[in-house]
Amino acid sequence: MSRLLRPAIASVAAGAALLLLSGCVANAPTADAGHTGIGVDSSADACTIDTASAPSGNVRFTVKNSGTQVTEFYLLADDGLRIVGEVENVGPGISRDLVIQARPGDYFTVCKPGMVGAGIGKAAFTVTDSGHDFEADADLTAQVAAANLNYAAYVKDQIAQLVTGTDAFAAAYTAGNDEEARALYAPTRVHWERVETVAESFGDLDPMLDLREADLEEGQEWTGWHAMEKDLWPANAEAGFAAYTPEQRQALADKLVADTATLNDKVQNLDFTLDMQTNGAIGLMDEVASGKVTGEEEFWSHTDLWDFQANVDGATVLYGGVRDILLAKDADLAAKLDREFAALQKLLDAQRVGDGFKLYTELSPAEIRAFSDQVNALGEPLNQLTAALVLN
Repeated sequence: MSRLLRPAIASVAAGAALLLLSGCVANAPTADAGHTGIGVDSSADACTIDTASAPSGNVRFTVKNSGTQVTEFYLLADDGLRIVGEVENVGPGISRDLVIQARPGDYFTVCKPGMVGAGIGKAAFTVTDSGHDFEADADLTAQVAAANLNYAAYVKDQIAQLVTGTDAFAAAYTAGNDEEARALYAPTRVHWERVETVAESFGDLDPMLDLREADLEEGQEWTGWHAMEKDLWPANAEAGFAAYTPEQRQALADKLVADTATLNDKVQNLDFTLDMQTNGAIGLMDEVASGKVTGEEEFWSHTDLWDFQANVDGATVLYGGVRDILLAKDADLAAKLDREFAALQKLLDAQRVGDGFKLYTELSPAEIRAFSDQVNALGEPLNQLTAALVLN
């Protein structure tokens, strides 16, 4: 599981090579003709930001990790729940950028050392109206509108298929047809994983549907796919694990079906922006780097490669939607992204078995290393995508 998204802002996690304010902490924000630069320091016990406001337009947060754990930085909507933009996997001593097309409004900033829990240093952040014209390029606006329309249709189609698959999975699970439920598990979750960053934009729906046991907080109720995964693959659970009762199964299945139906309702009227597409692609590949390539996502079923492929599918669709725009702005970056996406897909294709994939536990250390290296190779140019489209 992970997160991302929001309307009205665009973000991107750009690599260290793009840093404008690396190490700039507790200093005044800077501004040039293209954007406002703001430094953020994420330490073990604080989330320090240069300023609590910025003018509308392009804003680049440069997030430096001065702590000892991998950290994340979020820009949240005015409800403090929905994620507008984020940068993940910022290692100790490392800086990464979050570039946004900030529209006027109220937001919150927060850091999350260790990448678990509610985060620390949550603070109000205001974007004032500078009069910035977000629609200045009519041709670009038309291209973006077409791409956004196509992506909205893709999201609705994937969630509709998720609803259908979830209904069938839940029916098999509650009826005790474990073999059928196990067979439906990975192919159904594919539809979630392809649009995961969109689904994660709806506050509590993501943890209710996709929380892993390792990420549970004290007192938190565990529901969703992975609670049922553990019950369906008990041989891989810890010693003493007790299978769920029929009543527990019914409650989990009912909630999964209801939460998925809620998700379906919420995606019907979504509007997307250029940044939402590019940030979505980056977010999906961050999901691969933090959960799939490590084999942590599907801890009991070991069906991580299904999720891996689905994240890549979604990122490919998102990149494809803006590729023509990128070709006009930075053809070299487009060519590099084409090569790296193709190389990653080649590695995945080598692990196919029938309609699915090998279990993650069947991969050799060399094969896992090859996946990790290629995810990193793709991540470097992908992290430049939003900046290339927004700041150029």
